[in-house]
Amino acid sequence: MQNNTWDKLLVDDHEMIERAMDVLKKELMKMPDKPHDSFVIRRAVDFLLEFGDRIHNRKEETVLFPLMVKHGIPEDGPIRVMLMEHESERNLLSKMMTDISGLEKATVEEKEMFKQKGVEYLEIRASHIWKENDVLFNMGRQVFQEKENQYLMEEFDRISTSAYGESAHQKFTQMLEEVEKGSKVRQSLIHNLSMEQIDAIMETMPVEITFVDADDTVAYFNRLDKDKIFVRTRSVIGRKVEMCHPGKSVDKVRLIVKGFKDGTRDKAEFWIDFMGDKIFIRYFPVRNEEGEYLGVLEVTQRIGEIQKIKGVKRLLD
Repeated sequence: MQNNTWDKLLVDDHEMIERAMDVLKKELMKMPDKPHDSFVIRRAVDFLLEFGDRIHNRKEETVLFPLMVKHGIPEDGPIRVMLMEHESERNLLSKMMTDISGLEKATVEEKEMFKQKGVEYLEIRASHIWKENDVLFNMGRQVFQEKENQYLMEEFDRISTSAYGESAHQKFTQMLEEVEKGSKVRQSLIHNLSMEQIDAIMETMPVEITFVDADDTVAYFNRLDKDKIFVRTRSVIGRKVEMCHPGKSVDKVRLIVKGFKDGTRDKAEFWIDFMGDKIFIRYFPVRNEEGEYLGVLEVTQRIGEIQKIKGVKRLLD
């Protein structure tokens, strides 16, 4: 249920942020020597960045704080401190988001460093929320009247709906529920698409894609019945991958697949000159959310024109 005054709305935001903080804290406390869930950490950090910073902090930085200054509350007082803490929170979360992908293979020392960043964020944010709830918002209540409340509520709503549409509050709530449920709701966004849309997207991709399943059998390729770098027709579906490569390269293909299956390799790349162009070919292991091996994705792309790119070309130039 949405609140009808600016301060109640911001306090409600704080409560949502604190719930995500609790999830993050529980996972951080398992580190560095106990099993943790990197997916849960990523989802919590993402919510704290997306909602906590890009929505909630934006409401304060672009609407609330300027209005408070306009009504005589010194910018060099608590507001300055709040802005500095926002920046510290933002930097810590951004660094954590960058480091999450390497957590599974990180050393004990690296996990401890990650944990310390998280703990520092939690301490800053918890203190920050207390200062705003008990001090800063009270200062605003003393100078704002109903017209200011109406203005703030309209601007806060504009910020939320401009990013997430008319059902923004429901979407924030759903995001938070997924954070709290953790790995039990590892849902992709694919359900938002129809099979027709998925097929059209794959056929529109500016790269050629082939998927070989866990049994080393070709199961899919895009750009069906269209010109391709390497000719590929329906007859390839159902064939073993080694039957789709020249004999001299079969051993290398098997070695790559073996590395994907046992987790010792996370990609394979090579490039050749072919038909007057530079061809970039990459292989990636495909895994589900539990890390189970599903197959290999081959991505082939012409990059001759890309290699010629220089300078800057902006949108619609």
